[in-house]
Amino acid sequence: MKAMIIIGSTTDQPVMEESKKWLAWFGIESEIVVASAHRNPDQVRELMITAKSKGYGAVIAAAGMAAALPGVCAAYTSLPVLGVPLDGGLPGGIDALYSIVQMPAGLPVGTLAVGKAGARNAAVLVARMFALCDEKVAGKLEEFKAASYRIA
Repeated sequence: MKAMIIIGSTTDQPVMEESKKWLAWFGIESEIVVASAHRNPDQVRELMITAKSKGYGAVIAAAGMAAALPGVCAAYTSLPVLGVPLDGGLPGGIDALYSIVQMPAGLPVGTLAVGKAGARNAAVLVARMFALCDEKVAGKLEEFKAASYRIA
């Protein structure tokens, strides 16, 4: 399985490279896709309805300000969607955090911390999910946990 990292704008990519880097460390293939819930809703829909058939096992969706992207992704897929709020509107990304965490019942988005810490934790959560059925990822996860205070 692989993970899709979806961002609404290329300006989000420097933060979300953190997810890509850690997914690679765990041996999980990933790609960053740029598709805005506001500017490219049809593209987001198509990406989500075809993600499972293309081998994706999870989606990491990052957004700032109104942060609609994670919720829109969750509306179109049954895959786990992890939302990473990004700074860009109100100080500290609090607007994005509130937007992602306040999903309606039945439309869950796992919400992480704002910014790079959230991007890294999203990768670790994907590894934890994939480790349930992939021994190589499970081994890397144990290595990560054993060295987590030394890994920067």
